Amino acid sequence: MGRRTIALPFLLVLITGLFLQVKKEVNWIQPPSQKGVSTIPSISFDEILTASKEVPEAEISTWEDIDRLDVRPDKGIVKVRAVNRWEIQVDAETAEVLQVAYRRSELFESLHDGSWFHDSAKLWVFLPSGIVVTILWITGMYLFFVPYLAKKRNKRRLEERRAEGTNI
Repeated sequence: MGRRTIALPFLLVLITGLFLQVKKEVNWIQPPSQKGVSTIPSISFDEILTASKEVPEAEISTWEDIDRLDVRPDKGIVKVRAVNRWEIQVDAETAEVLQVAYRRSELFESLHDGSWFHDSAKLWVFLPSGIVVTILWITGMYLFFVPYLAKKRNKRRLEERRAEGTNI
């Protein structure tokens, strides 16, 4: 039971970490950012909410249905993330909806850090698992390099004895 307690969370961290590494390359995980008309945001919060309400998948009717706004001035967009994980990209000047897509990266992040299961799972399962795996990595690296270091040390001693002219 003890090994599985460490192995399963660690395996989940490894697998979700791989998905998070490629999230910008895989549109299924994170929708690509669109380009707006201008790099100077000029729409109001009311216009952002109105544009978001027009997207039925997002199920937005009030600000409580919005998880966050991600303003990208360099791209001229505002990303509206609904509580239900749908992302709406709104042009920051015209308030036109540029893209609607389901965003899975937050799901992978919550699985990766353990918060998907429960907030205490982060501290009481995933953190100890990470500490144990880190200790295993450190001791594994030590055991991997010890023979090489011993061989190098023995070779140096042998060379010193030869230089001294000691019979070996």
